[in-house]
Amino acid sequence: MAERKAHVERITGETKIVIDLNLDGNGNCQVNTGIGFFDHMLNSFARHGFFDLSCQVDGDLEVDCHHTIEDTGIVLGQAIAQAVGDKKGIKRFGNFFLPMDETLVLGAVDLSGRPYLVCDLPFTVERVGSFDTEMVNEFFYAISYSAAMNLHLKLIHGNNNHHIMEAAFKAFAKALDGATSYDPRIQDVLSTKGSL
Repeated sequence: MAERKAHVERITGETKIVIDLNLDGNGNCQVNTGIGFFDHMLNSFARHGFFDLSCQVDGDLEVDCHHTIEDTGIVLGQAIAQAVGDKKGIKRFGNFFLPMDETLVLGAVDLSGRPYLVCDLPFTVERVGSFDTEMVNEFFYAISYSAAMNLHLKLIHGNNNHHIMEAAFKAFAKALDGATSYDPRIQDVLSTKGSL
């Protein structure tokens, strides 16, 4: 099997982002976004998806966290798409119910080539640490579109905003790990159309 790795750089007037991703890693993670809670979330994503992730971000945090988080989602989505490659032999679909104390979040992924996001994660505070909670939707929207995947995240129950956010990142990681895993019964791509 070919190595499923990606290297993506993106430089704009608002952010400079460099991401290296290995879908077949061990959960090793080196991140520095300038937003402590966001670093924690990306580390959780890498660790629980068994992805090796290096993510270095220099963003305009003097404005706010918006550009840094959204643009990181864009680049991470591009890295996922690049690393997945032609999608031959992978399961394509993945889902996971992630419990975290009182919280339960469903994450579901379809690497269909058709971007769509449903993010049903109601938060009751404006931010966790220096991470604006409204940016959760923006981050996952950016990933879903730049990776061309269907992504669903739904809060089943829970009330602690830290737990809800962390469970969402972990549920996404587990669902993506499942969707990118190989099945020996799949010889080409898993689609009646013959392509994804």
